[in-house]
Amino acid sequence: MKFNSDVEALDVFVEKYSKLKDEISKVIVGQDEVIKSLFITIFSKGHGLLVGVPGLAKTLMVTTISKVLGLTYSRIQFTPDLMPSDIIGTEILDETRKFRFVKGPVFANIILADEINRTPPKTQSALLEAMQEKSVTVAGNSYPLQEPFFVLATQNPIEQEGTYPLPEAQLDRFMLNIWLDYPSFNEEIDIVKYTTSESFAEPKVVLEREEIIFFQNLIRKIPVPDNVLQYAVNLVAKTRPNTPEAHPWANDYLTWGAGPRASQFLIIGAKCNAAINGKYSPDIEDVQAVTIPILRHRLIKNYKAEADGIRIRDIINELVK
Repeated sequence: MKFNSDVEALDVFVEKYSKLKDEISKVIVGQDEVIKSLFITIFSKGHGLLVGVPGLAKTLMVTTISKVLGLTYSRIQFTPDLMPSDIIGTEILDETRKFRFVKGPVFANIILADEINRTPPKTQSALLEAMQEKSVTVAGNSYPLQEPFFVLATQNPIEQEGTYPLPEAQLDRFMLNIWLDYPSFNEEIDIVKYTTSESFAEPKVVLEREEIIFFQNLIRKIPVPDNVLQYAVNLVAKTRPNTPEAHPWANDYLTWGAGPRASQFLIIGAKCNAAINGKYSPDIEDVQAVTIPILRHRLIKNYKAEADGIRIRDIINELVK
């Protein structure tokens, strides 16, 4: 893709994003904020953790996004007996008596890791390593994953029996923690009407692989004012209890705060949020727009917060004030 300037390219990005939303709305009713968060994650080269009860069309949402982006898609259903080789692939002895690597489902552009907390840590780490390194290693050989590479892992927040919760260090690898709520009454009427009829709209491809990579790199080039950088870093520093910059609520209600990765994600997320809204540089409002999904899974409450009924969202809102 060639443009006369980055400003012209960002204007085209806004048009493409509008078309993406229009195509997705043919299949998905509502959930505008969730879809926006997913696109921010994709164009920021991050990964997302989608938390919601069953039946809220998480799988349909991801498959629809893969269609409008013209990307390959794999769904991995995590189970207690899933092995790392079931994800990354394995070597087999073929008819010529030579070992040949058979690629697993991780070799796709968009991966839906369904109920990632249902499988043991050994298998979880196989996917998380691929997320971090953008490659897999089998029998001493490294196999790169094709860009763009985006993992959306799902968790069920109400059913914890027989699960293996992700440790905080692994949760930190996900850019956004996206909460999927129940639809509104009118939205549910539209959902039932649409899904119980014969009509079915097929979304069209809006962006190709090369265009996605171009816009990912373009968003990285967006300049950020110094005051916005300082705001993001200061906001994260406030979450760290027993430090000079700590907010009183952090000292009272948090055991552990967010690390430097949160500051990085706040800035790249703010850049993407600004681009989506037609701005050529992010401001403090853009940082605040992505603060909750970026910090939500990086803060650990203490017993006092539990006793006082203080939620992580309440703590983040107090920090933003």
